[in-house]
Amino acid sequence: MRRHASLALLLLACGESSPPEDGEAPAQSTRLLPVVSGDFWQVAASPDLGPYDNRPAQQPVDFGIWQASDGTWQLWSCVRGANIAGGTRLFYRWEGTSLTQPNWTPGGIAMQSEPALGELPGCLQAPHVVRIGDEWHMVYGDCEHICHATSADGKTFERVIQPIGVTGMFGEGPGQGTRDPMLFVAGSEYRVYYTAGEGVDFVRMSSDLSAWSEPVVVARGGSAGIYCCAAECPFVIQPEPGGDFFLFRTQRYGADAQTSVYRSKDPFDFGVDSDEFLVERLPIAAPEIIEYEGQWFIAALRADLQGIQIARLRWEAQ
Repeated sequence: MRRHASLALLLLACGESSPPEDGEAPAQSTRLLPVVSGDFWQVAASPDLGPYDNRPAQQPVDFGIWQASDGTWQLWSCVRGANIAGGTRLFYRWEGTSLTQPNWTPGGIAMQSEPALGELPGCLQAPHVVRIGDEWHMVYGDCEHICHATSADGKTFERVIQPIGVTGMFGEGPGQGTRDPMLFVAGSEYRVYYTAGEGVDFVRMSSDLSAWSEPVVVARGGSAGIYCCAAECPFVIQPEPGGDFFLFRTQRYGADAQTSVYRSKDPFDFGVDSDEFLVERLPIAAPEIIEYEGQWFIAALRADLQGIQIARLRWEAQ
């Protein structure tokens, strides 16, 4: 079952202001396509993890980028292959003064998993942060659940512990690998898009970031395939109020990276066992789209999986 909505939607990848009131927005007059404009510049490289360092095997992968209260830009990445037990994953942070600055300053290990709070050992994945009012909200995965943390300054985060004493808000069940969340603010509704199972993208809704709806399948299959990595890092954005929604989901990392882009008027339907909404494929992995002061950027993994890079993005009328 798919849910349809007629809300005025807003995604601020870096959370620059509070969400808008619900209501209808003007219809979009043209249909857009995202175009990478110019070369990428590197902002982060495989970091020195101190006692946990395991280069060259370690790889900074799924990440989030946002602006903190002091105006600096924050980047947290899941570094996999680290010299730690369990899932070999932890969060590392970098800080930059602008999105166009190359080679941001390494800031050290930002977070490790907390098994006492139900998180799988060595298994933190895909942080995504949105500012809502005066608070920053991070959603992240522990390889089986989607978890939540908050911050008053956009730099220091504290886990939100659920009533049963764990950080996991929800998951698709043991062995389903619930992961790669991103938070979309839609008026008074919050949506978390995420991946689980054999290449399926889901969304759940909430009015309070605490109680969540049952999952809705928003994308699966088509030419992207149905296998464990066919729908990684789902990222949904609506470039113009009242316009189309775009879903970016990755099938391959590395030198032959592939991210498929889907365009739909319905944020709950990007094609199930269908390529009806497929409009583009990009040779990058795990992208995040950022809008800042009227300019658009796209961040993605380096092809050698040894860093994170940013390029400018423009939206072209089709």
